[in-house]
Amino acid sequence: MGYIAYVFVYIFLWMISILPFSILYLLSDIICFILYRIIRYRVKAVRYNLALALPYLTDKERKQIEKKFYSHMCDMFLEMVKTLTISENEIKKRYKFTNIEVVKEFEKKGKSIVLMLPHYANWEWMVILGKYISFKGFGIYKKLANKHFDKLTHDIRARFDAALISTRETTLAIKTNQGKGLQGTYLFLSDQTPNLRKGLHWEPFMGVEVPVHMGAEAIAKKLDLNILYIKVQKIKRGYYEATFIPITDNPKGEEKYKITRTFLDLVEAQIKEQPEYYFWTHKRWKHQNKKEAFD
Repeated sequence: MGYIAYVFVYIFLWMISILPFSILYLLSDIICFILYRIIRYRVKAVRYNLALALPYLTDKERKQIEKKFYSHMCDMFLEMVKTLTISENEIKKRYKFTNIEVVKEFEKKGKSIVLMLPHYANWEWMVILGKYISFKGFGIYKKLANKHFDKLTHDIRARFDAALISTRETTLAIKTNQGKGLQGTYLFLSDQTPNLRKGLHWEPFMGVEVPVHMGAEAIAKKLDLNILYIKVQKIKRGYYEATFIPITDNPKGEEKYKITRTFLDLVEAQIKEQPEYYFWTHKRWKHQNKKEAFD
């Protein structure tokens, strides 16, 4: 049954992916109306997150952000689907890197690179980065339980010379690549909420203390990987620009937790600049006020 469902879903998504962008965004508007106005998909969670993270705004201002967010979320989902068939020239036209020379300079240092970015704007089209750099590009992702839909994730994300590594295999995979003399660029979406357990590190994020993932920092320190932040901005519908911001080229020399704190500061600055493009449906602050119970 799993394979049959996969085939039908794949064909359905492929048919959507070949639509011209004008029709794709019309479909996005329809989906947005259904999700936001009728189904009310996670509206309570979004409003809770917005009120918690942006308490200095009025209810009216947060409502405007909420509306814009749902429109953007639907756009981004269909843009992810579009990745199945979008041409290299088309995605390069729509997803530009403003200072790719920064990555090239880091490549000259001879060490693999960690790219840290949040769930902001469009992270799916980052797959085109492999066409601009010399190092092999790898995306770190959470493996899906259903092997067929996990394959679908690979099919969508592993285009344009990109490869995927599951979170559980990350350290071993990077060490293996280093042992082979293969330099890589490893993309970490580092703003998710970790499973609550003892021993987690907690940091203020948008004024609220939450547990944070330390994977990117820990791996960079252990394996001596340079680190860059990617600031993705939505220029207009269907068009994005990504800017690389160096975090460190000496991770082992950085104070513990500083790399993660720098990352969070950069994410906060983006959210405050254009909050409608952050992924507000994530329950990023669900563990607030629980630190003492897990110390």
